[in-house]
Amino acid sequence: MARYTCSYIANVPFEKLQTVLSELLRTCNFDIIYRISDYMMAREIPGKVNFAKLVTVEVLIDHTTATAEQVQVNFVVKNEELPLQLDNHCRQMFDRVKDLLAQDSHWKVLEMQG
Repeated sequence: MARYTCSYIANVPFEKLQTVLSELLRTCNFDIIYRISDYMMAREIPGKVNFAKLVTVEVLIDHTTATAEQVQVNFVVKNEELPLQLDNHCRQMFDRVKDLLAQDSHWKVLEMQG
């Protein structure tokens, strides 16, 4: 199973975070399949790759340390594909999500790990 993680501390109002993340994931060809206040799961929309390569993104929002303008968000990007190549589909989708997070104008990344 391929699995990639990253963690962000972002300057974004907590109440706008899920909306911003939903839009960003939809831009990356993901469909939100589950959402609660501190967790979100999205799955890649089928049709472009075989079923085993479909990527799932889990977003964990640390509401315990969140302030009015800052929140920590952890991403887990995974699929059932064995990562036999460095540039596999899961890694490509992980890099795409990371790039869009870095470029998104709705929030400012204060710190990144991963």
